[in-house]
Amino acid sequence: MSGRFVRASKYRHVFGKPTRKEFCYDNLRISRNAWDTNLVKANPEYLAVNWEASGGGAFAVIPLNERGKVPDVIPLFRGHTATVLDTDWNPFNDRLIASASDDGKVMLWQVPQGFTLLTDAEEPADVAPVAQLKGHSRKVGQVVFNPAAENILASASGDLTIKLWDVGAGAAVHSLKHTDIVQSLSWNASGSMLVTTSRDKKLRVWDVRQERPAHESPGHEGAKSSRVVWLGEQNRFATTGFSKMSDRQLALWEPGNPTPIGGRPQTLDSISGVCMPFWDDSCNTLYLAGKGDGNIRYFEYESDKFEFLSEYKSPEPQRGIAFLPKRGVNVHENEVMRAYKTVNDSYIEPISFTVPRRAETFQSDIYPPCVGAKPAVSAHDWLSGKTGLPPKIDFESIYEGNAPVEVPSDYKPPAPTPAPALVSNPAPKKEPEPAPAPAAVRSPPPSMQEQNRSMAAMASKYEDNDDEDDADETSSFEEVSKPPQRSALPARSEPKPSSPTKTTSAPPPKAASPVKSPTYAPTSTSSAPVPTSSSSATTGSGAESTLEQIKQLLETQTKMLSTQGQQINHLTTEVDYLKKRVGSGSQDQSERIRQLELELEELRS
Repeated sequence: MSGRFVRASKYRHVFGKPTRKEFCYDNLRISRNAWDTNLVKANPEYLAVNWEASGGGAFAVIPLNERGKVPDVIPLFRGHTATVLDTDWNPFNDRLIASASDDGKVMLWQVPQGFTLLTDAEEPADVAPVAQLKGHSRKVGQVVFNPAAENILASASGDLTIKLWDVGAGAAVHSLKHTDIVQSLSWNASGSMLVTTSRDKKLRVWDVRQERPAHESPGHEGAKSSRVVWLGEQNRFATTGFSKMSDRQLALWEPGNPTPIGGRPQTLDSISGVCMPFWDDSCNTLYLAGKGDGNIRYFEYESDKFEFLSEYKSPEPQRGIAFLPKRGVNVHENEVMRAYKTVNDSYIEPISFTVPRRAETFQSDIYPPCVGAKPAVSAHDWLSGKTGLPPKIDFESIYEGNAPVEVPSDYKPPAPTPAPALVSNPAPKKEPEPAPAPAAVRSPPPSMQEQNRSMAAMASKYEDNDDEDDADETSSFEEVSKPPQRSALPARSEPKPSSPTKTTSAPPPKAASPVKSPTYAPTSTSSAPVPTSSSSATTGSGAESTLEQIKQLLETQTKMLSTQGQQINHLTTEVDYLKKRVGSGSQDQSERIRQLELELEELRS
């Protein structure tokens, strides 16, 4: 038998689950600026949204736990004199955020302690910046924090430069010069390299502390914007862009190689919107969100290829989208990623990407350690040439409700047991089951006449025969010194007749009797077993034992009759069911009905 090969993957069945409207973030005024940024940024505590505000630029910060309709008037983060184009959260401080604006400035903001939108004030006070970074001569389109070094920020400007800032000192420490406007930029996991895409259709990998490109190659050939994301700790990066025919493309690159891995980019579709890439380093998964459409594709990186997993489709297009850092996902619901997409520039909808499992224990195979909230090196150490990967956190500590436990950056979890991966209750080892006997060869139960003969034979078998001397015969029952208990049969030994005799009564079926009953066969008077003692006391004890045995047999027959009644009801039901299903030409079923009716008549007789 042949079939299509299905690649094994823990994330093959991941599905995106939208959120009901009442649990979204509604009544927003998302910026309508045409600059090509994501409009929204998220961390485990807050959402940052580029705001449509008059009187200069502003953005809003929304606590993630304050879902529903946002008040008409909320505190905004004001300070720019022109539209805010981009924001980025500090990866090691959930309350520190940087913003880029059309006014050519980069600003730093601290979210106030206990910040909330639900205030009683008619005009809540706006939040002012804590620092301002000046150095660009034109608008600043993107800001991205270093993922490993503390307080190192990169900003890309229309003045064709990328500046690296020491946020603590408030000064630019390095500058990377381009020949055209930078469209996107992304750090590697250790924060030592930076990859950029530009309007001149070139890819550049920068050794940022040397202020020079370590590698430069042609990128996508299309005229529209392209995006890039570094694949975390992998020595690879991915780009999305367009072909000359305006088809959307995905390409995988190795630094130093002038052509994509595989020889050419992979064509996705012919939609005109830019694909925004997001990388999940712990699960090796790439998410592509289309700008202007409602689709989110996701791929698993394996063996230098992107293996397509699935696609989340929505009729509501997104113009901006943000993905949550991995340390903020809901482990108890098997959520492996969460996105926040803008809808109609009026509300933000959370989308949860979940592995469909029912086990109620921690799923270690789908939750390897992820980057925590502690930097690998300080800004001073990074500027002096040191490099490192930030420590990771163990998800199991989060699952148990404890403080996150740090593990080394190179920590590899032990191989998980596959038993709880797909089912909540492991299947027990199957024992061999006896095959049921076919109905056609089922032996009929004994009739009432046969049962009466059996009782009479047993009574006559134990009559007192004082005239005969059979002292050498072995009794079927042992002598007892006192009457036996009524709830138990007396101990016995099977008789050993000299020759087998013909049985005149059929034994009751084993399934109908919980007590094993011996088979009694009427024989000649000389061969019938008699009690070994001729004393009157022993004879009385034997008679009482015989009566007790008869009583046990009556109870057994009563149970057997009850079982036969149940069998009659079952067969009657089966006959009625088959009669309803029988149609013209159903010879097999008609034959089956006839067999059942014969068995039913035998039972009733």
